[in-house]
Amino acid sequence: MNRRTFLKTLCTVTAATSLCGVQTLAHASGTSRSLEDQDLKDYLHNMANFDLPHTGDIIVKNNQLAILNSTFKKLKRIQKTVGFGNFSILGFDEALRYADSNPSIGSFTKKELNFLDYTFNFDATNYGFYGKRPIDEITSQISQKDLVKISRTGNFLYRGQPYETYKSIKKLLGNKVYLTSGVRGIMKQFILFLAKASENNGNLSLASRSLAPPGYSFHGVGDFDVGERGLGAANFSIKFAGTETCTRLRNQGYLKLRYPKDNMLGVRFEPWHIKVKNFRP
Repeated sequence: MNRRTFLKTLCTVTAATSLCGVQTLAHASGTSRSLEDQDLKDYLHNMANFDLPHTGDIIVKNNQLAILNSTFKKLKRIQKTVGFGNFSILGFDEALRYADSNPSIGSFTKKELNFLDYTFNFDATNYGFYGKRPIDEITSQISQKDLVKISRTGNFLYRGQPYETYKSIKKLLGNKVYLTSGVRGIMKQFILFLAKASENNGNLSLASRSLAPPGYSFHGVGDFDVGERGLGAANFSIKFAGTETCTRLRNQGYLKLRYPKDNMLGVRFEPWHIKVKNFRP
């Protein structure tokens, strides 16, 4: 299915716009096009209100929304079966085998598999997401021999630079800091992305402003998130930027942000996200 056909099948928009209101503000290469002042104002307004729907958002409706929701529920059943930690590194083919062999999960239907495939291969710039794509294959797998499980977190990190970076952070801050999200495989990114879309009536663009679409997350190739102990879910909010943990990480040069404030990548500000440069598992 080509992009135009997929758009026609997949999406409706919140107001009448052409091709779902796609804008080209920036590209994965990091280059930017010149913008009209109003375009820039609209973009910054949308990003300041990242968790609200906006004109031009791609939204799945009707039958496609039903498929999104059924796929998401099936992923949740797999996650419950294998455990949250193991699900974080589960590959696409392995997830399908669990579904096929476990009646309490149920095999994915052809429509659900097509939905996963189309969503993975869809050009995320159409959502308004302009980050690079580090993972090109939906069947990409993570080798456990390349990982270190971080005790008491339920998360994994890649051996080498990611793990060494985390150890340095722990040495600096001790138990004040902890790993909130480590390695994420394709299925983990799917469940996060679809959960956000499902919570917001099928709004895929809104989901992409908070969560990289499947294939676009650098958690799959080395990045990780940290938080301050005691802050809970607020570690994934702007409140983290005001913590002592964030201040010390910034002062020590650890926060070379993947998604800085007022970035032009279509992603909210993420001060908790540790960018691991030039690492490939």
